[in-house]
Amino acid sequence: MAYYTNLFSPETYHAFTASDRTVAGVKERQQGIAAAIQPGDKLICYMTKLSRWVGVLEVASTYFVDSTPVFLPSSDPFKIRFRVTPRVWLPPERALPIRHDICWQHLSFTKGLQQNSSTWTGTLRSSLRKLTDEDGRYLEALLTKQQSDLREYELTPADRKNLQPSLVNSERGQIPVSIPDDEAEDNACPAEAEDENIGHVQLQAALAAIGCQMGFKIWLPRNDRQRVLEIWNPTSGGVLLEHLPLNFDQLTLRIIENIDVLWIRRKAIIHAFEVEHSTSIYSGLLRMADLMTVQPNLSIKAHIVAPLSRRTKVLQEISRPVFSLIESGPMSEACSFLSYDAVMTLGQDEDLPHMNDSILDKYAEYASETDF
Repeated sequence: MAYYTNLFSPETYHAFTASDRTVAGVKERQQGIAAAIQPGDKLICYMTKLSRWVGVLEVASTYFVDSTPVFLPSSDPFKIRFRVTPRVWLPPERALPIRHDICWQHLSFTKGLQQNSSTWTGTLRSSLRKLTDEDGRYLEALLTKQQSDLREYELTPADRKNLQPSLVNSERGQIPVSIPDDEAEDNACPAEAEDENIGHVQLQAALAAIGCQMGFKIWLPRNDRQRVLEIWNPTSGGVLLEHLPLNFDQLTLRIIENIDVLWIRRKAIIHAFEVEHSTSIYSGLLRMADLMTVQPNLSIKAHIVAPLSRRTKVLQEISRPVFSLIESGPMSEACSFLSYDAVMTLGQDEDLPHMNDSILDKYAEYASETDF
């Protein structure tokens, strides 16, 4: 038996609570992970935005694909599903806050950290992250006990606000959104300020080097490439493209040419990276949104790369209504957050030449799936 995370937004939590609670679902990008999960495994359930552990589900089947609306009223994206048996399911006011000492000081990924830290969130980047047996057993026992004791953990006004559904209607159905508070501008946590010392050009060089080792051609904006090449030395000629091998109109090309780093394979853009160091996060998102608007049928994995201290701000901005009504689909589904630390860690992996780009899924965080 193994333990995995299962993340619920307030919207999907309410939908699951109102259902017969026999079906759990994740998104299609997690199908590969879902294939490893077997009957008897346990899903430890966590509600994002509220940051509380809410339940334990026992898996009762291997995964299957079903798009019947369960978690959203229409166009339900949680198509990779399992039959489950609910062992614990708690109301929000009795769910266990992750920052309470009863959780924080006992879990391997939080104990010893300051409670304003974000370094622990990697464990909860998305559903189906495997927990250690110790963490899984501890949380299962804690939640089972709470189901009997029903101790109440008071909801703050901010908690109650976060529990309210935030949905907009679109041609694709209802889409969860967020509207950041003006005062929620990105303020670096002192414990995490070290990644601010990594410069914009260093990140471009690191991303170029990673893509190169994975066999991609690299595009860099012409105004940046001389500075990047002072750090990154391509291993062979032709890796850094002099001209984009793309058949687009001039408007599209002008947008694409100014994206910080592109990974290209066989005349197709596979990944696009915008590095946000000292500039407004909004500027990088607007460039990605412009591209998705002028080329709605273009399938590109987009990433905003920023210091970990700006993580919350990035994920909030990606979820704004203006970025949720793009014809090609909401940016919260198509554009992820990558921390500086994640990029530098990946860049030091000696096995990079033997990896494919799916390794980015280990580090990427999507606003539609994670806690912020």
